Amino acid sequence: MKHIWLIAAFLLPWSTAGLAQKIDARQTGLVGTLEAPEIVTDPARMPKKFQEAPALAALVKEGKLPPVEQRLPSEPLVLKPLRETGKYGGTWRRAFLGPGDGENGNRIRSGDKPLFWDMTGTKLAPQVAKGWSISEDGKRTTLFLRKGMKWSDGAPFTADDFVFWFEEFYQNKELAPSPTSEMSSGGKPGRVVKVDETTVAFEFEAPHFLFPKLLAGDGAVGGGQSRQQSEGLAFGLYAPAHYLRQFLPKYSSIEALTAQSKAGGYANWVQWFKFKSDWRLNTELPTLAAWKMTQPINTQTWMLERNPYFYEVDTDGNQLPYIDRVQMSLAENPEVVNLRAIAGEYDVQERFIDIAKIPVFLENAERGNYKYHLDLGFNGSDSQLIFNMSYRADPEIAKWFATADFRRALSIAIDRDQLNEAFWLGLGTPGSGVPSELVPESPGKEWIAKWSTLDRAKANAMLDAIGLTKKDREGYRLRTDNGERLRIQIDVAQTLNPTWPQQVEMIIQQWRVIGISGDLKLLERSLFFTRARNDQHQMVIFSNSGSESLFLTPTLVLPVDPQNSLMGGAWSQWYASNGANGIKPDDPNMLRVYELLRSGSTKPEAERNTTAQEIWRIVTDSKWQIGLAGQAPGSQGNRIVSNKLENIPGRICISQHCRPPWSARPEQWFFR
Repeated sequence: MKHIWLIAAFLLPWSTAGLAQKIDARQTGLVGTLEAPEIVTDPARMPKKFQEAPALAALVKEGKLPPVEQRLPSEPLVLKPLRETGKYGGTWRRAFLGPGDGENGNRIRSGDKPLFWDMTGTKLAPQVAKGWSISEDGKRTTLFLRKGMKWSDGAPFTADDFVFWFEEFYQNKELAPSPTSEMSSGGKPGRVVKVDETTVAFEFEAPHFLFPKLLAGDGAVGGGQSRQQSEGLAFGLYAPAHYLRQFLPKYSSIEALTAQSKAGGYANWVQWFKFKSDWRLNTELPTLAAWKMTQPINTQTWMLERNPYFYEVDTDGNQLPYIDRVQMSLAENPEVVNLRAIAGEYDVQERFIDIAKIPVFLENAERGNYKYHLDLGFNGSDSQLIFNMSYRADPEIAKWFATADFRRALSIAIDRDQLNEAFWLGLGTPGSGVPSELVPESPGKEWIAKWSTLDRAKANAMLDAIGLTKKDREGYRLRTDNGERLRIQIDVAQTLNPTWPQQVEMIIQQWRVIGISGDLKLLERSLFFTRARNDQHQMVIFSNSGSESLFLTPTLVLPVDPQNSLMGGAWSQWYASNGANGIKPDDPNMLRVYELLRSGSTKPEAERNTTAQEIWRIVTDSKWQIGLAGQAPGSQGNRIVSNKLENIPGRICISQHCRPPWSARPEQWFFR
C-alpha cells in the first residue's frame, strides 16, 4: 500500500492567528482550510423578509401550516452561508449501523444544543439561546432565549421547558437515579430559575466558571435531546413540557400510565416515559433540531425530515435547512460502509470511514464523484486501551490492574510506531494520550512520551519485580492464585472504528514478547456499553476525542460518568453522587484527580488550564489508560463529500464537543 505522508505545521486555533497547515511536496490537498459560515449578530444585517422551502409553502397554502413569519422566532439565528445562498431540496444519504448507533444521529441534530462553538472549537457561539452571561463571581449563568421560538409541533419553547426538565425530569430519582457533576459546583448542587418567559438562570453556591462552556459541550447539560435517551439518562437541560407532562404520574395516574405502558409493550411508566422522551424511537416527540425523526432507528432506514419550525435563517431570509431530509441506510458493519462510500453511495460520511483505505478512496474519487477530506485533531489518542479500575469479578486481574507498574509495563511493551504505520499511515503522533503541546491544557511535549516509548527489556523486568515471574511452556506469565495462564480480555465495540479489532490483535501479538496473553472480545455497541456500565469488562479500546478540553470532556480520560465510563463504573458512581453511591477509589492518585477536577469549575480559565496540566501529569504517570497514537484524523476526521454538495468547509473541528458533522453546519449545505 502506498504511504501518504503529511507534514502539518500548525498555528493552532488557540492562537489569534487561527489555524493553518501545509502539505508536503506531493501536495495531496487532503487537509483543507479551517472555515465555517458566519453567525450574524449585527441588527443591520438581519433579513426583513422570509422565505421557505417549496414543500412548506405548499402546506401553508393548504392551511396546514402557519406562514413562515409566524413559525420563526422574532430573533432567529441568522447564518451567512459559507460560500453562497443555497437551494432547497434533496436527501442527504448516509450510513448507520443499527439501533446501537444513536450517536450517529445525535451529531446531525446538534442544532438543539443550548450553545455551540466557533469553527476552532474554542470560542462559544449562540445556538438555541441567542446569548448568555455569567456573573462576576461565577455563581450565576443566564441564558437568553429567542422570543417566539417554537417546538417542531408549533408549541412555544420557553424557560418553562428548562424548569420542567429540572423539577420533573432531573430531580425524579426514578428517571435520573444519579445526578450529574455538571449541575454542581464545589460539591453542592445548583438550581434552575425562571426569570421570565425568555430568560433562565442557573445558580450555584460556589463559583461555576465552567458552566457556560458545559452548555456547549457534549456532557449532561450541553447534549440537547440526545441526552434524553433510553440508557437511563435524564439530562439535556430542557424538555418539551407540553408533551412529556402527560406521561408523568404527577399529571396523570399510576394506573393510567401502567395501562398505557403495557399497551405499548413496556413494563411500567418509567420505561414508557423513557421511550416517549427518546428522539430516536418516538416519532411524536417534539424537537428543536433542524431535522425531525420520522422513521425510527430500529428500522432498515433511519429517516429525518425538515423541521418546519426550525429557528435559523440565512442572510437572505430563507429558513434553514436547505436539505429536505436525512436518510441513514443500515449497513451490516463498517467494512460495508467503506465499500459503499468508495462507490459514491453517500453524500457526506465521516463516521466509520477507515483511514487505512485512503489510497483506495483517492483512486476511486473521480468514479464515485466525491472528495476525500482529512480533518486533523488535537487529542492525544485516536485509540487508547483503558483499564477498568473498579473491576472486581476476578480478584487476580483486579490486583494487577491496581498495580501501577503492571499498567506501565503493558504500555512500554507496545510498538506504537508499528501501529502508527499500519493504521494511521504514519499520520499519527505516537504517545501517551496527552493532547498536543500547543493546547493550553497540555502538560508539555515531554509527557507525550512518558511511559509510552517501546522498551521490552524494562517491561519484562518490571513484571518480574512485581511478582509475575512464573511462566508456562509457551512463555506466558502465570497467575499467582491458581497457576493458570494470566489472560487479559479487551472488549471492542464493533461499530465504532473499523480498525480497532486489528489494532488490538497487533497489540496482543506485541504483548506475547513480555509473556502477557490477551484476548479480543468483539461486541455489539449497546452490549459493549452495558458491560462497561456494570463493570463487567476488563479492558477496552476507545479514543479520547475531545479530551484536549479536559473539563468539558473528562469521560474518556477519567471515571466520572456512570452512564458512559469505561474506566470504572463503580468509581464513576461514587464521584457523580459525591460518595453516596458506588465505590470509593482505593488509589490516592485518583482521589487527588477527583479533587482537582471538582475544583476546576470554580476557577477562571487561566487557573483551570494549570489545574488541567496537573491532572494530565497524574493521569499519564498513573497509566489508567494506555495511549497509542493521536493528533490525527481519527474516527471522525476522514470525510467523504459528494461533489454535488456545496457550502462544505475544507476542514472542520473534529473534537467530541464540536459534534462533527454539525461543526460543518449541515443546515446550510445544499445540492446543486
